[in-house]
Amino acid sequence: MIKNTSYSFNIDFSMLYLKCLDHTVSNEEFELLLDETLEMLVTTPQPSIKNLGKYYESESYISHTDSKGSFIDRVYQFVKIFTISKKVRLITDFSNLNDTNNSLLDIGCGTGDFLVASQKKGFSVVGIEPNEKARQLTSSKLKTTIYKDISEISSEQFDCITMWHVLEHVPNLFDYISKLKSLLKPNGILIVAVPNYKSFDANYYGKFWAAYDVPRHLWHFSQKSIKLLFKKENMKVIKTKPMLFDSFYVSLLSEKYKNGKSNPLKAFLVGLKSNLKAKQTSEYSSLKYIIKND
Repeated sequence: MIKNTSYSFNIDFSMLYLKCLDHTVSNEEFELLLDETLEMLVTTPQPSIKNLGKYYESESYISHTDSKGSFIDRVYQFVKIFTISKKVRLITDFSNLNDTNNSLLDIGCGTGDFLVASQKKGFSVVGIEPNEKARQLTSSKLKTTIYKDISEISSEQFDCITMWHVLEHVPNLFDYISKLKSLLKPNGILIVAVPNYKSFDANYYGKFWAAYDVPRHLWHFSQKSIKLLFKKENMKVIKTKPMLFDSFYVSLLSEKYKNGKSNPLKAFLVGLKSNLKAKQTSEYSSLKYIIKND
């Protein structure tokens, strides 16, 4: 059970929602506990910060490599290339930055391709990446500061901060959100992309849904939880946008976890159905939240 009383509402993760396995590294079983007020899940038990790193030690953890070895790797890299330009366009559209002072912090920058594309568009970029191998890959691609942890940044502030599938990984979530607030300039923009456990594909695959990704994903968000968590810091969700490719990629992995093989056709059909249903419900497999610092 995890409780937090620093908010205007009680946070109480005590209801069992689901049990699922770590399919990537350990094959250990974890529980997902639900807070009904937030509509948010927490992975339990959570590995200690000291031991958390070992759950990322796998070549299967594709965001830390540029691997194109398997079919799933190639799909991931293709989608990544396609979506980078859309991400750059998104931060440009919502940041309202001028041409000479475009400061961007990308947290969880992986192998750095988004930072490279943003720098080419005139942004002054800084990255954070805990994984040493990925950090080295980023440093080899561009000359900029790549920190290991957010705590290494003290007084600097940014016009825009991005977290592409990162917030679900941070151990001290509530303190981390406060830190994000302090790093963002007044009227600055934070873009957070996270999986949505209320999507059709999440319900369809249940304990095999790849985006649960326990225990690397410590938190599992709904639209309500994101709005409430950031509202506490006087930050407002001004726009929510879907990540349409995620339903297909997550379904591809989920098929592998459930049936032992990727089954691309079945995964495509489930991903397509998830996106079509979300046109009415807005519950896409993953969502991008554009959050303004008031």
